[in-house]
Amino acid sequence: MALRVKVSKKHQIAVPSAVRKQLGIQSGDSLLVELRDGYAVLLPEPQDYSQRLHGLHREIWEGVEPQEYVRQEREAWQT
Repeated sequence: MALRVKVSKKHQIAVPSAVRKQLGIQSGDSLLVELRDGYAVLLPEPQDYSQRLHGLHREIWEGVEPQEYVRQEREAWQT
């Protein structure tokens, strides 16, 4: 979905209502602007970063026992 917005004389844009509704953006919310391969990407800023990152890449740790992993890492540092 590509929607057209216009940059105002004050270099401002309005986020279209369809996008606001889909992303749950409310008045007063903050957005993050990232540059990706020559594009500006707008992202809603998380209210709670730790909650937002919770479970990220959990598939990497499936089947890994945390205590055993730490023990093996510590052993590797000592050699």
